[in-house]
Amino acid sequence: MVSWEYPPVVVGGLGRHVHALAVELAAAGHEVVVLSRQPAGSDAETHPTTDEVRDGVRVLRVAEDPPHLEFERDMVAWTLAMGHGMLRAALTRLGTWRPDVLHAHDWLVAHPAIALADVLEVPLVVTIHATEAGRYAGWLSTPLSRQVHSAEWWLAHRADALITCSAAMRTEVAELYDLDPTRIAVRHNGIAPGGWRADAARVREVRERYAPGEAPVLLYFGRLEYEKGVQDLIAALPRIRRAHPGTRLLVAGTGTAADQLVDAARAHRVLRSVTFTGRLPDADLAAVLRAADAVVLPSRYEPFGIVALEAAAAGAPLVASTAGGLGEVVLDGETGLSFAPGDVAALARAVGGVLADPAAAARRTRAARKRLGSAFDWARIAADTVTVYAGATRGATVELGRPKIPTGNVFG
Repeated sequence: MVSWEYPPVVVGGLGRHVHALAVELAAAGHEVVVLSRQPAGSDAETHPTTDEVRDGVRVLRVAEDPPHLEFERDMVAWTLAMGHGMLRAALTRLGTWRPDVLHAHDWLVAHPAIALADVLEVPLVVTIHATEAGRYAGWLSTPLSRQVHSAEWWLAHRADALITCSAAMRTEVAELYDLDPTRIAVRHNGIAPGGWRADAARVREVRERYAPGEAPVLLYFGRLEYEKGVQDLIAALPRIRRAHPGTRLLVAGTGTAADQLVDAARAHRVLRSVTFTGRLPDADLAAVLRAADAVVLPSRYEPFGIVALEAAAAGAPLVASTAGGLGEVVLDGETGLSFAPGDVAALARAVGGVLADPAAAARRTRAARKRLGSAFDWARIAADTVTVYAGATRGATVELGRPKIPTGNVFG
């Protein structure tokens, strides 16, 4: 597997997906090597390349090369440098070891993954976790967005087998890259429910720390980016507080939209009712999830929504938009309450539905947790992924031209 994130280097859900899948495959008896990187901003003196076995998985973690490149400022150059380091490490450190299949995760590893598949002459399986066009509602209006889109297109067309994490993403990928959807397999994210339990004393402690008192507590957790829709949740908070006085909102996470969200809370006159916690350790997060009266996931774009699984595992009532894969994870009226992305009034009504009827919310929460064991079990997902590996056949090497990128909205 080739991935630009792998614990403890985690940016979003992709890193947790790759880790869980790799560990389950190793537990099932497969020999798994993960090619990944050291933290951004480090170098070979502080974080040298390492080659070690963890949880049954051999992890080759590559040091950053000497050039002063920053992901935020030099994304494409930084990504190419990372790929060069990965390729060099794999070719010089794996010796005579050869895989039966190479599995690449997202466009950031397109260059090393394609090169290694060509050199090793093995099938290339690709999981597309998200798309640039999807993040920006179909607009590729900057040179960077067009560069990322073209790298995604290249990786998708070069793949011998293609995977997405939801049916919604399969439709999106097929449309964006002009592919036959029947050749795209859907393999959901999964979760190990046992890791999200918290004892009652810890739950009381975090509730007192972040939201003392008896008033309702809402929680958003995840990356703070525009497509996550947290601005819509903040916009809905005045309506929610009118119906449920004193309601507080905890926003847990980091991202480029953090400052804008503070400004939004100020503009809607709810800044004193919103606590920005930053990124929480997993133990604290599990307790905060259990302490919340509702977890709200207001995404405008969401390929899957692994945070919904984590909330369900912790036993938190769910309110989520129907964006992308979230509509497949949260079943409206059964495992949570849903609303259309960007609909602030509907968001407020859904949250109100949870707060007004705790007994019904508890029934949905139990149903959500029960569903984790059948629909989102990592052992089953890993076994289903192996069927993709087994069916992948290496095609002839084809030199691809550049994709044509529409000047308007790529979703038409």
